[in-house]
Amino acid sequence: MRTEDAYRTIEKRSEGLFRDRGSKFLAFAFPVSSTKEIKSIQERLRKEYHDARHHCYAYRLGAAKNEVRANDDGEPSNSAGKPILGQIQAYDLSNVLVIVIRYFGGTLLGVGGLINAYRSAAAEALKKATIIDAVETDLIEISYTYPLTNAIKKIIDDEKMTVKEQNFTDTCMMVSEVRKSRTIHVLELVNKLTGAKAELKDPIPDSSPSPG
Repeated sequence: MRTEDAYRTIEKRSEGLFRDRGSKFLAFAFPVSSTKEIKSIQERLRKEYHDARHHCYAYRLGAAKNEVRANDDGEPSNSAGKPILGQIQAYDLSNVLVIVIRYFGGTLLGVGGLINAYRSAAAEALKKATIIDAVETDLIEISYTYPLTNAIKKIIDDEKMTVKEQNFTDTCMMVSEVRKSRTIHVLELVNKLTGAKAELKDPIPDSSPSPG
């Protein structure tokens, strides 16, 4: 059974292509972790494919899958973004962005044709993707005195945390990644130790998902 911080996503970028009556639909699927990252990808593709008529997209974020958006980018209402989102939902994915770029071929496809085209293009990109299990994580910064090194290391090992940064001076400091469902527990364990303090840091900027 999947825990509250677990979800399915894609390992890396994948692409798909669908053609219908001269129109070409290029689909790109990306693993993402924030709306800031999504905006950056969109801006990059708009520059690269500046001559395309439409850049339609959908995304879903978070293990709870409660941050969702679909955009038709000028196509008839619900004819592009919604079918793209439908494929993300069909694969039960999160932390995923799918963009479908359309080059108009001169023939109108109608709403039904557009729905099929955007759905099919998105499906092609996701079908080629490697789907993985992942978990949401937090970064915790731990400050402690040197004699507590073994105790802190034991917590890190027991919780299967990943050390991202460490510094040993008069006061030792370590930044580690922990499963979100274990964050409060780890904070409590560390803060019970005399001479140690743990606190949450800003969200991890890297889009790479942590394996489940």
